[in-house]
Amino acid sequence: MGDKAIRSIDPGMASFDGNTTRVDIQPGEVSDNADKLQRRLNNRQIQLIAIGGSIGTALFVSIGSGLAKGGPLNLFLAYTIYSCMLGLVNNCMAEMTILQPVSGGFIRMAGHWVDDAFGFMAGWNFFLYEALLIPFEITALNLVLSFWRDDIPTAAVCAGCIVLYALLNILAVRAYGEAEFWLSGGKVVLIFMLFMFTFVTMVGGNPRHDAYGFRYWNNPGPMAEHHTTGSLGRFEGFLACLWSASFCVVGPEYLAMVAAEAKRPRIYIKKAFKTMYWRFGIFFILGSLCVGIVVPYNDPTLVAIVGGTQSGSGTAAASPYVIAMKNLGVEVLPHVTNALLVTSIFSAGNTYTYCATRSLYGLALEGRAPKVLAKCTTNGVPIWSFCVVMLFPLLSFLSVSNGSSKVLTWLINLITAGGIIDYIVMCVTYLFFYRACKVQGIDRNTFPYTGWFQPYCGWIGLVWMSAIVVFYGYSSFTPWDVATFFSYYTMVIVAPVLYLGWKLVKRTKVVHPAEADLVWERPVVDAYEASFISPPVGFWTEMMQLVGIKRDRKDERRASVVSMSSEERQEIGEK
Repeated sequence: MGDKAIRSIDPGMASFDGNTTRVDIQPGEVSDNADKLQRRLNNRQIQLIAIGGSIGTALFVSIGSGLAKGGPLNLFLAYTIYSCMLGLVNNCMAEMTILQPVSGGFIRMAGHWVDDAFGFMAGWNFFLYEALLIPFEITALNLVLSFWRDDIPTAAVCAGCIVLYALLNILAVRAYGEAEFWLSGGKVVLIFMLFMFTFVTMVGGNPRHDAYGFRYWNNPGPMAEHHTTGSLGRFEGFLACLWSASFCVVGPEYLAMVAAEAKRPRIYIKKAFKTMYWRFGIFFILGSLCVGIVVPYNDPTLVAIVGGTQSGSGTAAASPYVIAMKNLGVEVLPHVTNALLVTSIFSAGNTYTYCATRSLYGLALEGRAPKVLAKCTTNGVPIWSFCVVMLFPLLSFLSVSNGSSKVLTWLINLITAGGIIDYIVMCVTYLFFYRACKVQGIDRNTFPYTGWFQPYCGWIGLVWMSAIVVFYGYSSFTPWDVATFFSYYTMVIVAPVLYLGWKLVKRTKVVHPAEADLVWERPVVDAYEASFISPPVGFWTEMMQLVGIKRDRKDERRASVVSMSSEERQEIGEK
């Protein structure tokens, strides 16, 4: 398949021999997707959406819980180790997604290459995970807004967020992509601003002229005791930091979900996956180091927030960074930081709304949810899936009566296990995919991207994530507490029930490696990629175009035609 045009042969025919893909369609009828979603997310939007999905409330607010329970050294070690392990999962997901950038991402891959029941479980687990993150972010937003005033109506904030998420997600994927680009840009500005604040103040650039450096690593110390005392208590502090990292460090799932709506998935999504590793390093590893530098783990305000004994304006926006600014007597920066925190938290909720909608849509496409949920508007928005998703933000109204801190704790416990199960699904799916390639004699080096150190990345990632999901709620056993147990392990219990239930009802079978369909939607994507005449536009080129530099109008017009729905192209053809 050349990069200048598409051959015209018999429609609907495709072949795959492991080295080449041939798709047979008529000129002018390039289909960007095998379903009704439209590929309209460009390179800059994809890169910022990937950042937006990675950087959430946890990095700025919830990370303080890990610091208070484990201390700065434990926090840094836990985030470093977990980021490295998630990098192995990212390596698995990159190879599969770049080859098959399908709607529903890893959810449909799990059902296609492992077992239909496995895909059913993965889809509903991811949907619940993303949908529950929406009220989490809205609840966190209320907590952050309390920095300025105690009397801001919680219900009004919840309602306002729900309306804005609805408007941004129901218009079109391009509107979502553009909104998320700017909102995620604010996150990048915020995180680098906080890094600069850490460096400048630790060397003495603060109102008190106190060059505190790594003082808090010595006093009160590098490790905190948690749950018990002594060496065991310090180890349990590390585990608490590890559970914090498992909630905070994310990323591959969001790229997998947006791949079906990316303009040039084989190129733009590949770049986004490759840059995921330095995102882990800069945002999460460096972020955990900075938090442990600017505030001691025994800071009274931090301890009160984590313990749920303090609320209102005294929470200092619940962020360790803002607590540090207050402690140092910085006047204006806390307000700037808190304002950017508001946009960052709102952006995260916007991303989760998008991903939850697309995951439910992917389930409907595969018959694992009612078919009506697969209906899309002319703008490519799965309208009924979106309507179902918008019921979940209503859970944020629980914070009106129960308090934001308590609701955040409930949601974090429920959500964490769901996220780890997603990574387990990705590893299992890759191992089945790898085995199918080997049995069918397909050379993976012919793929658009080949993961490194495979299948060992998949196996190590699987063992690690399985251990995390089994042990992360161990504290509910000492002493035994039923409510705490179910808050930690509800998703762990629900997942096998979903799998076994669907398997019994539908009599599904595990996919044999010799029968796994490795062609799938690859011909459609190959044809779509080949329809572009001009080379792909780089991230910085798009950024310069954004500020007014002359665009390549010819490629833009052609790309807009390619990204049209089949109905739009047919209408133009008739005219």
